Amino acid sequence: MPSRIDLRHAFLSLLMASTLVAGCRAGTKTPVPVAVTDAPLAQAPGNETAVFTGGCFWGTQSVFERVKGVLETTVGYAGGSATTATYQQVNTETTGHAESVRVVYDPSKITYGQLLRIFFSVAHDPTQLNRQGPDVGSSYRSVIFYSSDEQQKISLAYIAQLDAAHVFNKKIVTQVAPYTGFYVAESYHQHFADNNPGNQYIQICDRPKIEALKKEFPELFQDYKGK
Repeated sequence: MPSRIDLRHAFLSLLMASTLVAGCRAGTKTPVPVAVTDAPLAQAPGNETAVFTGGCFWGTQSVFERVKGVLETTVGYAGGSATTATYQQVNTETTGHAESVRVVYDPSKITYGQLLRIFFSVAHDPTQLNRQGPDVGSSYRSVIFYSSDEQQKISLAYIAQLDAAHVFNKKIVTQVAPYTGFYVAESYHQHFADNNPGNQYIQICDRPKIEALKKEFPELFQDYKGK
């Protein structure tokens, strides 16, 4: 059975690049606003964790690892169980898992609401149900996995704020679900976009996200220097 990487190459050969780009980022009517409900910056440096799911985890990781205040990113699987947390199993779309990115950040440098703003504006399209661009299935759904009451409150409030302002051309379908576990993906998936810059999928779907981050959030952008 061909791998997802092989299938992507075949898929890309059949479609125009402009169509893919349109499917990899959200269509907005207005700029994505700052979260009205948010946690204040912490008084002292520390570590907090956020888990986001928005399509292929390669691109989501490539965005968040370039955000100032983010200390570490890891791609993996969330939403299912440890016994089903392998790429081959998740790829069957039967495990309940979604491709996810665990973001460890310093709350004295960046707030949870700022991370959400990046997630909704440049990391993925929150109006696509069970897909992102060429990737189709529940493992590519849009989810925020919250690990505290505060994260849940901020996430729900922000989605309501964006929908009320009609920021997107369609209604947001992002789920807000409790964090029940994160299972680290295979090593070849980690920092895939950085390790494979010439990959056609990366060039078409993920590089534009990085450029959008740099353009729309210059005060938060940092070059990724690797581990």
